[in-house]
Amino acid sequence: MKIKANLISGRTTKQGANLEAKTYKSYFEACSYCELNSVDLDKLGAYEGNSLKVTSEFGEVVVFAKANDGNPKGLAFIPMGPWANTVLNPDTHGCGMPGLKGVPAEIEITDEKPLDMKSLMKKYLEN
Repeated sequence: MKIKANLISGRTTKQGANLEAKTYKSYFEACSYCELNSVDLDKLGAYEGNSLKVTSEFGEVVVFAKANDGNPKGLAFIPMGPWANTVLNPDTHGCGMPGLKGVPAEIEITDEKPLDMKSLMKKYLEN
């Protein structure tokens, strides 16, 4: 089962507090998740902590599921960082900032586990 979602990204306090420790577990925990409304999690048959594969025209990434009923149904949020960067629009339109909002994505449960930051970087440097 897959759902379609409007993917956005942005800063969070935990992501910001761990910017200087990007290879540490605290940064991984602060950035490697996707928030969905619990209705969308139910549609997927997913629970918090399950692995989700998020796919857009720009790439795919595996992250952990997190419930946030403050998100409207159909909205997916991944904190700014390397996990979000793999599926967001890299075109900066000359301003230096990639497209962080409104990216169409598909989300599904997967048995894959999210990669730590070093492994994620290595994977995308090889491609």
